[in-house]
Amino acid sequence: MPLLARMLATPLAVDVRPGAIAGLAALLAEGKISSGGHVAVLVGPGQGEEIAAALHPQLDNATIFPVTDGTVDAARQLADKLMSSSYDAVVGIGGGRTLDVAKYTASLVGQPMVSVATNLSHDGIASPVASLIHEGRKGSFGVHIPIAVFVDLDYVRRAPSRLVRAGIGDAVSNISALADWRLAADEHGETIDGLAASFARAGALALLERTDSIESTEFLTLLAEALVLSGLAMAVAGNSRPCSGSEHEVLHAIDQLFPGTSNHGELAGMAALFCTFLRGDLDHAQSLDACLRRHELPRTPGDLGLSADQFVDAVMHAPSTRPDRYTILEHLALDRADVTKRLEEFLAAYGR
Repeated sequence: MPLLARMLATPLAVDVRPGAIAGLAALLAEGKISSGGHVAVLVGPGQGEEIAAALHPQLDNATIFPVTDGTVDAARQLADKLMSSSYDAVVGIGGGRTLDVAKYTASLVGQPMVSVATNLSHDGIASPVASLIHEGRKGSFGVHIPIAVFVDLDYVRRAPSRLVRAGIGDAVSNISALADWRLAADEHGETIDGLAASFARAGALALLERTDSIESTEFLTLLAEALVLSGLAMAVAGNSRPCSGSEHEVLHAIDQLFPGTSNHGELAGMAALFCTFLRGDLDHAQSLDACLRRHELPRTPGDLGLSADQFVDAVMHAPSTRPDRYTILEHLALDRADVTKRLEEFLAAYGR
């Protein structure tokens, strides 16, 4: 019999709305995840702790574990603690770092993970990837996709606006990643997964031309859904290809060479604009530039606090961060003088 469809790993539930967190206990029970609420709740500082306290009447059989840092070692230590009791699931409550630790910890102990996002800074809320620090450097680790995703917009509105806007940069950077995927297919015969590409593209395009802001409930809902779609795109593809290209190579290079420069989403958005310019795709570059301007996101190295020389260093280092990936950077094979010249041209066009 021919294979007529493929089976996809997706969350049992995705709930994006004001007050969404109120449905967590019911989902755990009705979804046969944990009828008695015997779950390990990993919380980050601030809102994560507050939500965990608010959930206590519903989940009085839960155990709270604080997430102190975003390292592999911290996740392994938490996994050791979880192994001492037979929890039904891991619930991660917090921002990107907390959710990444929770995803990795849940994967180590073989338990389902529920993602409760308190901000929308990047697409890790529903992705099969955890970004963690290992031996002093940030790396990406494959994990199980969350079994459920909650985004309570009441809590998102209370997060720092800069972190919420950063998610826009990460979502629209898919435009650059998908162009690199197409380039790799044309030049090296790499296979494009059309469904994964559709998910990644739909989320980015949903945000790209919108004129409302993070003050709008509709916009926040679309942003959350775009980030979830990015996570699903990676799950479908089996890797980060639909959402990570040359722009993420530059992002990782900046993280390695100049740690602490900025957050993931801001770096992704600025790098996507530069890499789209390198491709000569002026229509998409213009749309990206307008979107980043509209949401007051960084558009140039100077906006990130980087000098021209530092940014050139990052672009030169970028291909080494993903040596298995073919992007516009590998295609052009620019030397330092070439990168310097292209940056000058980029700044002349978009540095105003």
